[in-house]
Amino acid sequence: MKLYTFFRSSAAYRVRIALNLKGISYEAVPIHLSKDGGRHKTAEYRAINPQMRVPTLMLSNGDTLIQSLAIIEYLDEVYPEPPLLPADAVARARVRGIAQIIACDIHPLNNAGTLRYLREPLGHDQAAIDAWYASWISSGFDAIEPLLRSGPYAFGAQVTIADLCLVPQVFNARRFKVPLDRFPKIVAVDAACNKLAAFDKARPENQPDAE
Repeated sequence: MKLYTFFRSSAAYRVRIALNLKGISYEAVPIHLSKDGGRHKTAEYRAINPQMRVPTLMLSNGDTLIQSLAIIEYLDEVYPEPPLLPADAVARARVRGIAQIIACDIHPLNNAGTLRYLREPLGHDQAAIDAWYASWISSGFDAIEPLLRSGPYAFGAQVTIADLCLVPQVFNARRFKVPLDRFPKIVAVDAACNKLAAFDKARPENQPDAE
């Protein structure tokens, strides 16, 4: 199994956590998103993932899977222990709701391609870009904070897909110096998750392509 990844990609970060939690061995194939104009834009990588984004998971039979949440749910179906979704249907929907606030609302507005477009074609300076970034994280976290259950994790005693999405987004918030003082539940969940080896091993600075 191969994971096409980039150390700072929060979407790839989510999948790394899932693979680690499931105890699945994989080969990391770094795809740098800025060197040489972005190595995800090469014809070779486009043949693997037509969207030209990371992550891509290549299975042992050569099948390829794209989009982090789809990959994580595939892993949860094929490797069911430990489960990343609750057994109850309502609880599953709530967990997915938190994950989607991050993956569908916050992340697309703050990913590398969006920020590059703000900087280059639109001509915004770094201060404006940083303010844009902080705005979307803060509004998303404002929604997530009251949705979190009693800890230690986002939905109680079991790590779920919500945690896999939340921890990389907190990493991004800190990287861009977004204040987190008004999100004590989110900060506590992040701290609890990062005590687990699967999360620590997945951290950007612990990846072979880290800079």
